[in-house]
Amino acid sequence: MRVSKHGFRRRIQWIRTVVKTSLADQERDFTRGPINTAVILLAIPMMLEMLMESVFVIVDMFWVAKLGADAIAAVGLTEAVITLCYAIAIGLSMATTAMVARRVGEKNPEAAAVVAVQSLWIGLLVSLAIGLVGALYAHEILVLMGASSQAIDQGAGYTSVMLGGSISIIYIFLLNAIFRGAGDAAIAMRSLWLANGVNLILDPILIFGWGPIPAYGVTGAAIATTIGRSIGIAYQLYHLFDVRGRIRVRASQLRLNTDVALRLAKVSLGGIGQFLIAVSSWIFMMRIMAPYGSVAIAGYTIAVRVIHFTFLPAWGLGNAAATLVGQNLGADRPDRAERSLWRAAQFNFVTLLVVAILLVVFAETVIAVFNPDPAIVSIGAEGLRFFCYGYPLMALGMVALQSLNGAGDTKTPTVINFVAFWLLEIPLAWWLAVEVDLGPSGVFWSILISETVFAALAVWVIRRGNWKQVII
Repeated sequence: MRVSKHGFRRRIQWIRTVVKTSLADQERDFTRGPINTAVILLAIPMMLEMLMESVFVIVDMFWVAKLGADAIAAVGLTEAVITLCYAIAIGLSMATTAMVARRVGEKNPEAAAVVAVQSLWIGLLVSLAIGLVGALYAHEILVLMGASSQAIDQGAGYTSVMLGGSISIIYIFLLNAIFRGAGDAAIAMRSLWLANGVNLILDPILIFGWGPIPAYGVTGAAIATTIGRSIGIAYQLYHLFDVRGRIRVRASQLRLNTDVALRLAKVSLGGIGQFLIAVSSWIFMMRIMAPYGSVAIAGYTIAVRVIHFTFLPAWGLGNAAATLVGQNLGADRPDRAERSLWRAAQFNFVTLLVVAILLVVFAETVIAVFNPDPAIVSIGAEGLRFFCYGYPLMALGMVALQSLNGAGDTKTPTVINFVAFWLLEIPLAWWLAVEVDLGPSGVFWSILISETVFAALAVWVIRRGNWKQVII
């Protein structure tokens, strides 16, 4: 019994040490040592980072939901369009993480810094184009998405600010990708803590007004989020140019390097393509839901926000796997790369299984926190349960997909997404909702089926092993 107690204390002490180490700024070689420790050291700050990213989503929805169904619908329709911006940001960030991790694994921090700078140049050009279109055509975008006149009146300002400030979205993803690739996940995590702290304070003030500050309504949520993200970016840039950092960007490296930029863009295209395919399917889902009214859109939107809140931390484990795969391939240790990704997949499976059980049991209670309208709660709870039924398999598919991206193979995930979401999910959703007359339930069924197929394909490709030979 004494041995058992002693062993338990040692395990608790080990957990404390690992957690403390994971949250500290330390240079660490993830190509050596125990794989469990490597996964946990990267996963903790990355999961907390993605949790902070999901807090943006949940906090905005909490306050906006108090403005009614039309306000929720406006945010939901806008978010469906903004996911295109997320797709580009995530695609670029995946390529950035892969190339930075590969250079770090090769023990070449100068080349990693060059990759970092080129990713920011590309991000600047892309965000300027998105921001210009979004700021000028916000009203037309909502009309195209099928919003009601009331939703357009409330949400046009929100759409304009969110898309006009798209550089804050793209840069916070890119800069975090740089630090993740280098293994400095704690910096990425803390930047989002800072950004969310600002957003938490500003959201209710700008939405409802306070003292001399007028009430901006839904637009206030966009202003608060953009300001919060911008402050987080300032924090990231400070560390990127800090001479004590693992990646040290010097003034001489700030120029445009067309060779590296083109190579980065080439790798990014696959990542952007796969996420454009995935998120555009959400736009079609939202468009199929639109004819059923603001209540249906509101219930669906709240369910999706809750899913993002629980899903993004799990995505952090996928990011940890991507970094480990990239660094170990750079160090010419493909077997360790494979063992690392499967260990991350096991952790993710357990995590999302627990989350799924809780959300299925308490679905109505969770949705009602945002809006107690029985009609909204009914639709939202149904959607939430359907999403959760596919969680365990998606846990494996998520890590498998991110591992492919970490290896630099962004083309294969693009094909997987195309098959699962465009060839299967979109036509199936329309057929079930419209032709079979299942309404919103048809959309939920199509999402469950397509994401199960997606996960199965991703795991199958990983098991084939071709990703180990990718050169970037």
